[in-house]
Amino acid sequence: MTLRSNDRQWGSVAKFFHWTMALLIVGNGIFGLSMDLAGSKMQQITWLALHKSIGLTVLALFLLRLLWRWRDGRPAEDPAPPWQHRAAHVTHGLLYLLIAAMPLSGWWFNSVVGKPLQFFKLFNLPAIGTADQEGVGFAHAVHEYLFWFLVLVLVAHVGGALKHHVFDRDNTLLRMLPFRRPRATDGQGDRS
Repeated sequence: MTLRSNDRQWGSVAKFFHWTMALLIVGNGIFGLSMDLAGSKMQQITWLALHKSIGLTVLALFLLRLLWRWRDGRPAEDPAPPWQHRAAHVTHGLLYLLIAAMPLSGWWFNSVVGKPLQFFKLFNLPAIGTADQEGVGFAHAVHEYLFWFLVLVLVAHVGGALKHHVFDRDNTLLRMLPFRRPRATDGQGDRS
């Protein structure tokens, strides 16, 4: 497996960013929805601080991923109708937008609440909005609705990958899976 992507598959760095970010996003989403299960107020504060730090980690990885993606190659697209290619491009664009918007909206929400934002208790980040107790509900709603929109787009993304793998039997999913090589094809996808 190579570090860089080529015309047949994604490289190990692109796969690392994809799967690490996927696990962090899904895990942090579940974690965020579970905050009310904290046994005490102190545990809830600890969990919330961890949730924020994981979100900031996703944002940092996203920025690194963009830099890598700008310089990295990409596999050729498997044959598909033009509308499917357009749908995939729109879905990926929305994913990238939402992956950036989620932690930024959380950072903004934290700023509106007026609390300091720490990254794993290592350092504080500056506020990206002014404290405004009247705007707390709106800021929280923006963060939450962006999350549910992200869930919908992720379902479409995973559904598309599974459709390609199960029904089209092409390499769309295989070339992103760690430690897997794409199937040999005749250029038309392996539909046997």
